[in-house]
Amino acid sequence: MKNYIKINPGDNVCVALAPIVKGETLSIDDTKVTVLEDIPQGHKIALCDMKKDSEIIKYGYRIGYAKEDIKKGQWIHTHNVRTALGDLLDYTYEPNGKELAEAPHAFFEGYRRPDGKVGVRNEIWIIPTVGCVNSIATALEKQAAHLVKGSIDAIAAFPHPYGCSQMGDDQENTRKALAAMIQHPNAGGVLVLGLGCENSNIPVLKEYLGDIDEKRVKFLVCQESDDEMEDGLNLLSQLADYAGTFQREPIDAKELIIGMKCGGSDGLSGITANPVVGGFSDLLIARGGTTILTEVPEMFGAETILMNRCANEALFEKTVDLINDFKNYFKRHNQTIYENPSPGNKKGGISTLEDKSLGCTQKSGSALVKGVLEYAEPVSACGLNLLSAPGNDLVAATALALSGAHIVLFTTGRGTPFASPVPTIKISSNTDLAEHKNNWIDFNAGKLVKSEKGQDSLTSMEDLSMELFQYVLLVASGKLVKSEEAGFHDMAIFKQGVTL
Repeated sequence: MKNYIKINPGDNVCVALAPIVKGETLSIDDTKVTVLEDIPQGHKIALCDMKKDSEIIKYGYRIGYAKEDIKKGQWIHTHNVRTALGDLLDYTYEPNGKELAEAPHAFFEGYRRPDGKVGVRNEIWIIPTVGCVNSIATALEKQAAHLVKGSIDAIAAFPHPYGCSQMGDDQENTRKALAAMIQHPNAGGVLVLGLGCENSNIPVLKEYLGDIDEKRVKFLVCQESDDEMEDGLNLLSQLADYAGTFQREPIDAKELIIGMKCGGSDGLSGITANPVVGGFSDLLIARGGTTILTEVPEMFGAETILMNRCANEALFEKTVDLINDFKNYFKRHNQTIYENPSPGNKKGGISTLEDKSLGCTQKSGSALVKGVLEYAEPVSACGLNLLSAPGNDLVAATALALSGAHIVLFTTGRGTPFASPVPTIKISSNTDLAEHKNNWIDFNAGKLVKSEKGQDSLTSMEDLSMELFQYVLLVASGKLVKSEEAGFHDMAIFKQGVTL
């Protein structure tokens, strides 16, 4: 097995799939490349001599410019490559996408709600309207643990620091986020826990909810209660009685909505985990399902790939706004638009934002873009959707749930234990991580470049994408992911504005 890969025929770099020592000779395109220095896993090697300011090509696209003359066989990284990206850009719609061929139906065991929506979990959620009642929410979660039985999967509180002392769009985002959580079909019952004097109080929040199923959603204003713990436990008991009536039943996978996110990426993420998720996305969409791609700042440098796969010009224009609005968000706060990748990304072999983005967008597969969503906007179009949210792991994963994702696929080269409001499947880009952090990682995409223990051969991209597809159906049918087994539930609302 080769320990390096040239991803695209047009590339002038290759990537080390395992550490390569100085002096090793690589055979690529009928030429020999002698490695001039030790190369860590995931890092790039020059396949030809390059002059200063020449383009560095990976994935078939430019990922930056050479800062200096680079010799054939030399290590290419942040010390000798710089971003080629600018600020706001003009774009032209050059459509090149096509519809996927339909595939046979697939099914999972889920929960059908009275309003027709589908859930993959039957949990009871405690949603604080304001951070002041976070401690009461978490205390109620602990004291109500005995209610988890039968078809009830969990009781989870979602503390957050917002709901008051916010202004304008920032407060609006919080209200939309809380309303989206209350309406999420993975919750068979919801206790909305308010203080009473907050800006986003229960009467205000009800305006965002529309029609309310009073059996499924209960409200408690703590300032109006003589004993909020006693009243809260009584309401949770009522919710448990109601939620316990739901049972799993066969549901077509076309009703699944899956969010896609990466974090702690390394040089293998764009070669293994992200393309495997892209293959999964195509498999689900071919069966009528829906996927959502987010973390807009990590589209910068690869955005035209997505723009030209928009199903029509109106979606193209919305994608242009998606990109430029986020760039303007950075500029309003006097921040560098391309202050990326992170230290962990760089250690793993990612040199520029283009390098990171071209790997990140592999998760989108090859489907047409059918929807472009604002933060906390519910998904309405089946197929591939783009969602406005930042790259931060917790904020972006929560945003996917707010837009309706039943499950989040989270690819990583370094690993993380975090959860989100919905089951979050951790997919490792390399086998070493999967073996080292088995308590975090649910699925190993590193099998594409390194056999797992006990296996003699590598797995193909197509087979691994189908394996992931089948695994997602199992999770949708009730199989717990590692963060769920640990009892983790996290939520992070996108904070954008002034705090009073």
